[in-house]
Amino acid sequence: MNNMNQSYDVIVIGAGQAGLASGWHLQQQGLHFLILDEQQQPGGNWRHYYDSLELFSPAAYSALPGMPFPAAPGHYPTRDEVVHYLATYAEHVQLPIRQGIQVTHIDQHDGGFQVTAADGQRFLAGAVIVASGAFSRPYLPDIPGLEHFSGTRLHSADYRNAEPYHGQRIIVIGAANSAVQIAYDLAQVASVTLATREAVRFTPQRILGADFHSWMKWTGLEKTRWLSDQSTPVLDDGTYRKALKNRYFTQKAMFTQVTASGIVWADGQHEAVDSLIFATGYRPNLPFLEGLPVLDARGQVAQRDGRALHVPGLYFVGLPRQRNFASATLRGVGPDAQYILPHLLRHLRTPDAVHSAVLQR
Repeated sequence: MNNMNQSYDVIVIGAGQAGLASGWHLQQQGLHFLILDEQQQPGGNWRHYYDSLELFSPAAYSALPGMPFPAAPGHYPTRDEVVHYLATYAEHVQLPIRQGIQVTHIDQHDGGFQVTAADGQRFLAGAVIVASGAFSRPYLPDIPGLEHFSGTRLHSADYRNAEPYHGQRIIVIGAANSAVQIAYDLAQVASVTLATREAVRFTPQRILGADFHSWMKWTGLEKTRWLSDQSTPVLDDGTYRKALKNRYFTQKAMFTQVTASGIVWADGQHEAVDSLIFATGYRPNLPFLEGLPVLDARGQVAQRDGRALHVPGLYFVGLPRQRNFASATLRGVGPDAQYILPHLLRHLRTPDAVHSAVLQR
């Protein structure tokens, strides 16, 4: 094993959609960079999502820079299609990726950074792009009694398909696309209620024949943070709204307590439940940055449009609402990676950056 420091202009953390898009832009600039990824194959967490997942953006709005999504423009890609696209993209673009490398620490070092891996390898870089994804740390809300529940409790990150849930009484928690898709999926074999803190807000997937994302582009709203890139409101071709109206699955206001055998609804009624499935989103997964001032008092990443506020040379791509509603999506990571490039290049030109010898090679 080589423990000697290996020097690069830029180290990218993560080979999911954000890391691949960042790599493409760095490659266009002729920079000496390396993408480190803890998984064995590129593509991030897409391989681990539930079987029935379908993108809420069509193929025309689901591509990374330099390579169109290989499907009809109006087709809504499935999970497996996205996995195949990302793997093909990494190979086609020929990005320098090292798989199976878990980054444990990033420290400031001589005007740049030292990146340390779990196996002892160390890498020096003038700049670091954190593209480790917004969906690798599942979030569970703090609900009284949850720890005493004796049934199945899982996050949507661990849900695959409805097969294990035949005949069960299930509560799906959440009001965004994933929650609704999973509730609809489970309703084939189980009795399902969607528990939400607010009403489910549906938006037509197509308006006057054009996809929702086309309207966002035409109106300029895609450049705002008006919507969440974690899929609220729910984009629907009418299937989910009809299913809810016909009680294929039901919706109730969020329960207040969990017991060993079930839940207590807001009106005090107790209901026995077999499984609780939380489609309650994710939080950034950044343990390797603990030694750096990157989180604010609320635990949020202290960044502006992808630039760390307090750490020069540190950048982010793929955070929810980083620049707009699409920032954590396939269509959004490319523009966000492009946006940080001028700032990154200016930083690399500073005379005290650790990469100076690399740039002058």
